[in-house]
Amino acid sequence: MPSLLHPLLPLSSTPKPPANSPAYDGPFAVHSTRTKSLHTVAAVPKTTSETRINKAEDDYHATVKALNSKGRFPRKSLGQHYMLNSEVNDQLVAAADVQEGDLVVEIGPGTGSLTNVLVNSGATVLAIEKDPYMAALVTERFSSLDYVKVLQEDFTKCHIRSHLSTVLQSGMNSSGVKPKHAKVVSNLPFNISTEVIKQLLPMGDIFSEVVLLLQEEAAVRMVDSSLRSSEYRPINIFINFYSDPEYKFKVPRTNFFPQPKVDAAVVSFRLKQPVDYPPVSSAKSFFSMVNCAFNGKRKMLRKTLQHICPSLEIEEALVSAGLPSTSRPEELALNDFVRLHNSIVKP
Repeated sequence: MPSLLHPLLPLSSTPKPPANSPAYDGPFAVHSTRTKSLHTVAAVPKTTSETRINKAEDDYHATVKALNSKGRFPRKSLGQHYMLNSEVNDQLVAAADVQEGDLVVEIGPGTGSLTNVLVNSGATVLAIEKDPYMAALVTERFSSLDYVKVLQEDFTKCHIRSHLSTVLQSGMNSSGVKPKHAKVVSNLPFNISTEVIKQLLPMGDIFSEVVLLLQEEAAVRMVDSSLRSSEYRPINIFINFYSDPEYKFKVPRTNFFPQPKVDAAVVSFRLKQPVDYPPVSSAKSFFSMVNCAFNGKRKMLRKTLQHICPSLEIEEALVSAGLPSTSRPEELALNDFVRLHNSIVKP
């Protein structure tokens, strides 16, 4: 069968990060500790004895070869943009501090480039891939490894708790010690990022950390919870209710094939345990109230929430919380919404 993808991009176009790029420190050197920075997280290479499989470079050539082997083009409908820079995958795994014996869920493994780095970091990997061709490719690539399991499913519709329970009970963990919590490390399709975040963050009882590569604009918006900002939305309340988010580093668009129209960024969400969630009588009624509040973002809360209780009671609740009676939703932080909810929503 003729090659399908080689004509799409000159081989000389393989992206290499600039030496002075703020997102990279250049080629990784061996360090005894990881360098921690807001914008760059350096990876620590494994020694030969620690390497579990041959760590081949997943660059443009390897990606094209893998796609050609299945006769595939990247599918826009699935948001497929494949990572071409192995150093970005190294940084992504380092940002999650993946250790020997960790159980890691990867959403959308594609050709398995990130899966390869996770495996070489000592992780047991549960990879969930919607595209049946890519699921078959990753299954074949890691067929000799007992600690890589590939599921051909749509993550947004799968029963992740059940799958994790099955993996733990199967004894896949190569370290022999069952971790109390799993991690999620993924280069997500941009078009499902918000849906996946909403699904994952309330799972602090099974996940300790979620590290995702997202569209940069969305990443900044999710981490920045500044009040009185045009970008302040219910998703900010949701994220901070269930996690502590942190922007890690930027990934230029030139590192992907096909190249998207926007840059990407890595964000870490350190999930809170259920006992640490803000004290509300019902999370469902709390977020229902928050969403209603933002339906009229420029309107006063005494107007947008009057279907819950009379405007006068809302004004009194705001004042008792130390807020003006004329408050609008973009003026309230998470704790303000919690106090307001507990005052006006009856158990």
